[in-house]
Amino acid sequence: MDNNTQDEEVMKQIEREVRMREGASKLLAACSRREQALEASKNLLTCNARILALLSQLQRMRKAQILQRVGRRPSEDVVPCLGKVSLSDLRIPLMWKDSEYFKNKGELQRCAVFCLLQCGTEIRDTDLVMVDRTLTDICFENTIIFSEVGPGFELRVELYSSCAVEDFSLGALGPRRGSRVGGSVGCSSGRKIRAAFESAAVCGSSGGNVGPGSESPPSSPDLSTLGPKYNLLAHTTLRIEHVQEGFKTHDLSLAATEDNPFWLPLYGNMCCRLVAQPLCMIQPIINGQLKVKLGEDLNCWENVYGVLRGPSLLCYQSQEDPESEDKPLLVIPIRKDTLVCVSEREPVHCQSLYISTQLQGQDVTYVLTTHTPEDMQRWTEAIWQHVYNMSE
Repeated sequence: MDNNTQDEEVMKQIEREVRMREGASKLLAACSRREQALEASKNLLTCNARILALLSQLQRMRKAQILQRVGRRPSEDVVPCLGKVSLSDLRIPLMWKDSEYFKNKGELQRCAVFCLLQCGTEIRDTDLVMVDRTLTDICFENTIIFSEVGPGFELRVELYSSCAVEDFSLGALGPRRGSRVGGSVGCSSGRKIRAAFESAAVCGSSGGNVGPGSESPPSSPDLSTLGPKYNLLAHTTLRIEHVQEGFKTHDLSLAATEDNPFWLPLYGNMCCRLVAQPLCMIQPIINGQLKVKLGEDLNCWENVYGVLRGPSLLCYQSQEDPESEDKPLLVIPIRKDTLVCVSEREPVHCQSLYISTQLQGQDVTYVLTTHTPEDMQRWTEAIWQHVYNMSE
C-alpha cells in the first residue's frame, strides 16, 4: 500500500468517526431518558478517543513520509510477525465500607461505568454497567480482540465512571443548541477533520482529553454542558509480559479521590484473561520440497514435503499428507533458542541447512538441503525469521 492510499484510508476512518460523533451528539441532545443519555455520552467519548488516535497516526505517517523524501530511510531491521491479543472476563472488585454494604446505610449511590481499551490506534469499549453498593465486583462480559498487534504492544485499559443521578439536565441545551450540533452535516471532509482536530485541541487545553492518563472531556466545545459526564476513575497498561495462562490480577492506578461524585471504592486492581496469539503459530510460514539427512551416512537422504508452522518443521512423505492429516515422517522442533546455520562442507550437496535444538535435555542437530540454491535461501530466511518471531 503506497503512502497516498494509506493517507486516504486513515482520512476515511476519521471522516467515519466524525459522522458517528455527529450522530451521537444529536442523539444526546434529543435524549429524554437517563439510560439513553448515559449510552450516548459513552459513545461520544469513544468516538472522540478514536479521532484523536487516528489524527496521531496520520501525523506519524506524514512525518515518516517527510523523512523518506529527505533521504532518511526507515530501518531495515528484521520485523517480528504480528498477532492477535484478546482480553476477556474483566472484573474489578469493590471495597465498600461495612456501614454501607452490610448495614445498608447511607444514600444509595449509583454510577454508570465502562472501560475504554486502546492498543495502538485500535480502540474498543465495553458495555455500560450500573454499579451500586449491592455489587461486590464490576463485571464486564465482553471479549475484546485486537488484531495485527506487534510483540511490543501496550494495551491501555481505562475505567470511566459517571454519577447516575436522577436530576441531571437532559434538555439544558434546548432546540437552538441542538440544531447547532447538527449544523456541520454536509460540510466537506477537510472542514470536518479540521473541526475534529480543533475540538480535540480544546479538550486538551481545558485539562481533559481521552488520551492515556487523562480525564474524559466533552467531545466538542458545544457539548461541554450537555448530558452526563464520564470521568477517568482508574487505568492500567498491559504488555506482553502480562500474558499468562488463566485468570490473573493486575494493579490499577487510581485517577480520582473519594470526594469526587463519580468515585467508587476500588481495591486497586483488576482481574482478566489476557491471551496473545502470534500469526506465525497458526499459519504455515513456508512449505515445499526438502531433503532430510537420516543417520550418519552422508548419502542417506530422504525426500520430504516440509511445512513450517508453529513450534515445528513438519516433514511429510508427500505433499498430500498434510491435507489428509497423516502423521509426519519427522518433526523438527523450532524454538526461540534454536540455532540455524548454512554450511557448504557437504561433499555431495553444495549447501546444507543445520538446525540445532534441545530435545529432552540433549542437543540434537538436523541436516536438510533443497533442490535449488534459491529454495535454500527461501527456507533459511523463513526459519531465521520464525525463530526471531518466537523469541519476540
